[in-house]
Amino acid sequence: MSNSRLVYSTDSGRVTAAHETVEAPEKGGDATLIISRQTKGRKGKGVTLIDGFQLPPAELKQLAKTLKQRCSTGGTIKDSCIEIQGDHREELASMLKQLGFTTKRSGG
Repeated sequence: MSNSRLVYSTDSGRVTAAHETVEAPEKGGDATLIISRQTKGRKGKGVTLIDGFQLPPAELKQLAKTLKQRCSTGGTIKDSCIEIQGDHREELASMLKQLGFTTKRSGG
């Protein structure tokens, strides 16, 4: 008897113990976005971080562009997290709520 079993196959994705293919979980849903402010590693300059997105990269990029335009500032996307320059936590929370996202503030 072998101690190894097939766990993943590049041909069919996840495989159960009975070698049946399992569908990947759907993205999206009721995820809560965490809005926080960070200055660490930025020479005292603050940024607002919005984390918890479960969107495809193209939609995330478009959303980031919209948020940056409404705040009249710059920003970027790093690891599915949107960074907006400056402290815009309240403004971003209300904008995201209007767009149908559930938000939660983190930090002080």
